[in-house]
Amino acid sequence: MKLVRVGSKQFQKLCDRNSGRNKRVSESVRKIVENVKLYGDDAVIKYTRKFDRVKLTPKELKVTECETSGAYQDIKPEFISALKIVIDNVTKFYKKHLKKSWNIKDTNGVLLGEKVMPLENVGVYVPSGTVPLVSSVYMTVIPAKMAGVKKVVLVTPPNKYKSIDPYILVVANLLKVDEIYKVGGAQAIASLAFGTKTIPKVDKIVGPGNAYVTEAKRQVFGFCDIDMLAGPTEVVIIANQSSNINYIKADLEAQGEHYMGLAILITNSKRIVRTLKKEDFKGYIILVKNMDEAADVANKLAAEHLQILTKDPKKIAKKIVNAGAIFLGPYTPVAVGDYVAGPSHVLPTGGSARFFSGLGVQDFYKCSHILSYTKSALEEIRGPLEKIAEIEGLRKHLDSVKVRFE
Repeated sequence: MKLVRVGSKQFQKLCDRNSGRNKRVSESVRKIVENVKLYGDDAVIKYTRKFDRVKLTPKELKVTECETSGAYQDIKPEFISALKIVIDNVTKFYKKHLKKSWNIKDTNGVLLGEKVMPLENVGVYVPSGTVPLVSSVYMTVIPAKMAGVKKVVLVTPPNKYKSIDPYILVVANLLKVDEIYKVGGAQAIASLAFGTKTIPKVDKIVGPGNAYVTEAKRQVFGFCDIDMLAGPTEVVIIANQSSNINYIKADLEAQGEHYMGLAILITNSKRIVRTLKKEDFKGYIILVKNMDEAADVANKLAAEHLQILTKDPKKIAKKIVNAGAIFLGPYTPVAVGDYVAGPSHVLPTGGSARFFSGLGVQDFYKCSHILSYTKSALEEIRGPLEKIAEIEGLRKHLDSVKVRFE
């Protein structure tokens, strides 16, 4: 591991890790998005053959009921019982996120409110490269379904047998995903954003993915909504002299299982620094003076996952304002959040926890403001309205009010 000093160029680089775009990736994705927009299914099939080395026909893009029912034969029976426990945990957590329409009415006849409505169509991207990310299915679909989304469409890359991982299919089926398509990469994002003859256009796209998927989400934003622009996964660990060094090692090594995963340790313990500097796994150590400085550094890094492995983690957590998810104490490894705890593991990365939150039910709502005035209420507010409209020079706005009193 590499020792980094607070305030050094390397430290600043870690804090600014999400700046800039890869021009090569951006240009490649631009062409894919444009071709899918223009040529629909033909482009999707072409890119699936090129990148996934799988030849599909338009009819084969959509997963059939027969394929889904067959998937149950290819999974371990005990998986279903384990999954039901996890689904219950996720559901319990997101019940607290549910939102309802509301209104307030003043005595002078003014009614103001907000109409809360679920999105109609949502696309979920589930990566399936070296290993299928089964957990990404329930971490995205459950909050969408709880919000009341009418149609959830799942896309995931096909394997060489022209099929989808059976565990992904079973989870999607149990969660009542409406449609599943065998398409991955930037072409999957473009097909959801613009729609093809086979794949429906959606209002929002959620779910993690590689650099090409993320760049595609960036480029289609505006044609539809997206959850966030997620980069490589990351963990920041705060530890001191009382922290168990074996737990620290295990959690740093776990992060190393992810492609381009970033692991950073913040500590005021020179003993821990000396021990871990000898380790050959990749990562960074930031030596601080005390836990107050540790919290300050963690806020500057604004990490996706923040673990606090001290005796009194809640004390430090009170000072944290930038983190995707905060894991308190020695018995709460990131793996708990990745798989079973309840909160979605779709979290802001690259320092974007300064302004993004983890995926939740609120991401699948849209709201319309409600306004209703009586004539007397309009007359009461007429003075301030006219003064502001005069300053802005919008004469017709003034006339639209005056005509109601002539």
